[in-house]
Amino acid sequence: MLVEIWSDIGCPWCFIGKRRFETALSRFEHASEVEVRWRSYQLDPSVPEHFDGTEVDYLSRVKGMDPAQVAGMLEHVTSQAAGEGLNYRFEDLVVANSFTAHRLIHLARESGGEETAAAVKEALLSAHFEKGLDIASHDVLAEIGSQSGLDPETVRSTLAGTDYAEAVEQDVAEARALGVNGVPFFVLDRRYGISGAQPAELFEQALAQAWEAGHQPLQPAAATAGASPDGASCSAEGCS
Repeated sequence: MLVEIWSDIGCPWCFIGKRRFETALSRFEHASEVEVRWRSYQLDPSVPEHFDGTEVDYLSRVKGMDPAQVAGMLEHVTSQAAGEGLNYRFEDLVVANSFTAHRLIHLARESGGEETAAAVKEALLSAHFEKGLDIASHDVLAEIGSQSGLDPETVRSTLAGTDYAEAVEQDVAEARALGVNGVPFFVLDRRYGISGAQPAELFEQALAQAWEAGHQPLQPAAATAGASPDGASCSAEGCS
């Protein structure tokens, strides 16, 4: 069974959703027969490669959000992340465009398969939200690639060009064709779609449903499984 996950490295709920899905998958009896494929998505392609300021600065000054609202939102998401064993440090977060980092994930997949792509995805999310690293920096990306078994010089030379840019854009276009307008978004065997960082129990139910189901059109598994239809996610307008 194939599970495709559209997410953005700059999306705080995407890391939380990743952990919750992994918890569900670890409990799923057919987990060894599930292939997870990370797909690219950009919530805000207009983010500069480098922004001189904090996440609060960016969301309030550039996106026009109320600073108090932003602070409250980040406090809430930090608490939710802690519940999944994640240590978000928004005060150290480097606001950066994620496009090049998405290209690295595609390079990792072509070089080492889905496991390598997953390792790079994990490292990128941790670098961004927990370690205060600049995910637009080629030096940072080369180090992340190296830790996942990629040749750092190959990473540098690849990212210096435009390789895999089209692959990232195709992922985003496919998400739009599926009606995705927020992430994380999970597609199970092209039968069920789950929006948001739903509880692990919901993912468990959806995995079981998708395993048993025949070929059916994509439908909102979150609703059929009894979960909130507005699971926590991020869109171009912000995170909820």
